[in-house]
Amino acid sequence: MQSFLNLLDKSENCVFLSGAGISTFSGIPDFRGSNGLYAKYDANRIFDLAYFHKDPSYFYTHAREFIYDLDTREPNLIHRTLVIMEKKGYISSVITQNIDLLHQKAGSENVIEIHGSPANHRCLSCGENYSYSDVRDLLEKETVPHCTRCNGLIKPDIIFYGEMLDETAITNAIAVSSKADLFVVIGSSLVVQPAASLPLYSLKRGGTLIIVNNMPTPLDEYAYLKYDELGDFFNHLSSYFNE
Repeated sequence: MQSFLNLLDKSENCVFLSGAGISTFSGIPDFRGSNGLYAKYDANRIFDLAYFHKDPSYFYTHAREFIYDLDTREPNLIHRTLVIMEKKGYISSVITQNIDLLHQKAGSENVIEIHGSPANHRCLSCGENYSYSDVRDLLEKETVPHCTRCNGLIKPDIIFYGEMLDETAITNAIAVSSKADLFVVIGSSLVVQPAASLPLYSLKRGGTLIIVNNMPTPLDEYAYLKYDELGDFFNHLSSYFNE
C-alpha cells in the first residue's frame, strides 16, 4: 500500500475510474459477478434499446430493485474516501460507469458519468423532462411511466445498448484521462467500451496505471500495481487521509 501512497503523493493529476464493484458495498449488486444482475436478469434485454421500445415493462419492472430504490442506498467508505481525497487535492476527477448517483450523494464534485444517469428522464415522444423522483412517483401508480403531457414513453438518461453515447461526457472523460499521470481503476472489469479504453489514454502519455478489482481485467499486464481487495485498499486509504 505504501507504494501506491508514494505514487499518489507525487501525482499532479490523479484520475479514478469506478465500476459497479464499488457499489456492492452499498448493497447494490454488480453486473458480472457470481451474484450480479446479469445472473438474475437477461443482459440482452434489460439495457437493450430495441427491446426497451418493444417491451419497456421488462426494464421498469426489474429496475425497481436496483435503480428506483436508490433513496434507500447510502454512499459507502469508498465514496466517502474519494470525496476527502478530492477536497484535499489528491484527485482531479472521478469517471464512473455507475448509474447509482452515489458519488454525487457522497459529495464528489468532479464526476463524469459515461453511462448516463437516472437523475433525468425524457419523454421519447415530446421531449418533456422528468426528474428521478417524478418517475419514481409515477412507478407507484403504473408499471411503465408515461408522459403526463402526451402519454409518450419515458426513458431514463441512461445509455442503453444500441444508443449513442453522450458526446460531452465521453469527450470530457478522454480529456481528463489523457492528462492523468496516475490512473486508478476501482471495481471495474474493464470489458465494456469505451470505459475499458480510458486507461490507455493515460498510459500513452506516460501515466501510471493502478487496478483495484477482484477479477482479472484485460489491462492487468499494463498495471504498475494490482490489488484484489477493494475493502482493504480503501480501509488503508481512509485511515491515511483521516489521520
